[in-house]
Amino acid sequence: MRIAVMATCLGDAVAPQAVRATVELLERLGHDVVFPPGQTCCGQMHVNTGYLREALPVVRHATEVFGPVADGEWDAVVAPSGSCTGCVRHQHAMVARRGGDEALAVRAEAVAARTYELSELLVDVLGVTDVGAYYPHRVTYHPTCHSLRMLRVGDKPLQLLRAVRGLELVELPDAEVCCGFGGTFALKNADTSTAMLADKMSAVLSTRAEVCSAGDSSCLLHIGGGLGRLRTGVRTVHLAEVLASTEATQTPSARSLAAGVAAGVPRTETGEDPAADPTEEAPV
Repeated sequence: MRIAVMATCLGDAVAPQAVRATVELLERLGHDVVFPPGQTCCGQMHVNTGYLREALPVVRHATEVFGPVADGEWDAVVAPSGSCTGCVRHQHAMVARRGGDEALAVRAEAVAARTYELSELLVDVLGVTDVGAYYPHRVTYHPTCHSLRMLRVGDKPLQLLRAVRGLELVELPDAEVCCGFGGTFALKNADTSTAMLADKMSAVLSTRAEVCSAGDSSCLLHIGGGLGRLRTGVRTVHLAEVLASTEATQTPSARSLAAGVAAGVPRTETGEDPAADPTEEAPV
């Protein structure tokens, strides 16, 4: 299958490792992966804050860049992001119609019909749950709001994680509760966002996982910022990175850390209490 990758703004700016992992994973599975030049923002930030008029040219550009999926130049578009995929699938045509551009709306619908979040593409389109990954770590998974509620990916990410060799998957308490990021919500409602983050961190720490994974770099940035500030030793790793990992990519230090955690050694390398109180002020 010929698959176009939508890197997303966040992937381009702060989380390129998730995009690279997506490409490595799909190529390892035997697919032809392309990166359409000229791609920028999907327009989600504009739409979600009410700037529909300003979002229209962004939507038009995104549809032009990824439009060849409707013309057979590639078979699907994949994004390592539930929120950006949700924007393409559920908002682009709406923005076009409200802007009075029906032709663009029809074109956007054609692109949306073949645009997938990574776990959707793997499980629903490619029909695979075991991607040949190896990741010897204790992992908990946070289902992000857009992937869970807008795309309804269900347990597809968990199916993929359960098939990873060496991975111990531990259930996250109150998993369906928002982490508090919500894009501009975290800026406009900082206190509420920080309180929600504290609850999410408490849930993550209660699992004694080494890694908290998710399908959206934005949520991982938020959760990882809090966990890092408290020096908990828990890392945040995108689902794509876990699935792209193989025995060859595991470093000796990573194997040593996994063995130490399995033996009950505290996760932090700083000597501080790994169960530090996550209710103290955390960054947004």
